[in-house]
Amino acid sequence: MRINADFTKRVAVHFDQTEWVASPAAGVERKMLDRIGEEVARATTIVRFAPGSAFSAHTHDGGEEYLVLDGVFQDETGDFPVGSYVRNPPTSSHTPSAKEGATILVKLHQFDPDDRTKVRRSVNGQANTQLFKDTREDVRVLNLGAGEALDLDASQGLELFVIEGSLTESDEDFTTWDWLRLPPGTRSTAVAGPSGARIWTKTGHLAQMI
Repeated sequence: MRINADFTKRVAVHFDQTEWVASPAAGVERKMLDRIGEEVARATTIVRFAPGSAFSAHTHDGGEEYLVLDGVFQDETGDFPVGSYVRNPPTSSHTPSAKEGATILVKLHQFDPDDRTKVRRSVNGQANTQLFKDTREDVRVLNLGAGEALDLDASQGLELFVIEGSLTESDEDFTTWDWLRLPPGTRSTAVAGPSGARIWTKTGHLAQMI
């Protein structure tokens, strides 16, 4: 399976214009943003867990990174409410579930194979937050005021996900849970809407894909 797999192209996926697709686990549905592979895949996905649903125990050979968008996500290590940012490095394993239901943005098989850094952070609050940074990538949550412009330096590629609020980029409007990927070697500007925007960004990680 290949979805938005050409990393030389700008890609935008709007949450309200994308259908949910059933996963192999009962009660778990997905909106696939990009994907290379089948069930074991390099993937960026919005995943919705119905109350009481779960995935069976599994190991993340290529690592897992997720942001909780709604509800409470759970595994053996604890509960992760809205605003939790988690990095489970390669070789880590768990049994994810959502007793009361949850929705997450998750990225799979995109870690440096030697990365063993675990991260557990909360992005709640209004301060700009650097969630993770190494020589390969930089992950942040940023808050933009109404009409504020943000320079998008995609020299090494960039992903942007709207947590809340709205913004415009290249004359295209983005609202809550919309996703944008800019290819390496490009630059752009995003301008927040009238109520501002809270966004998740990742930069520096896509150059190896082209």
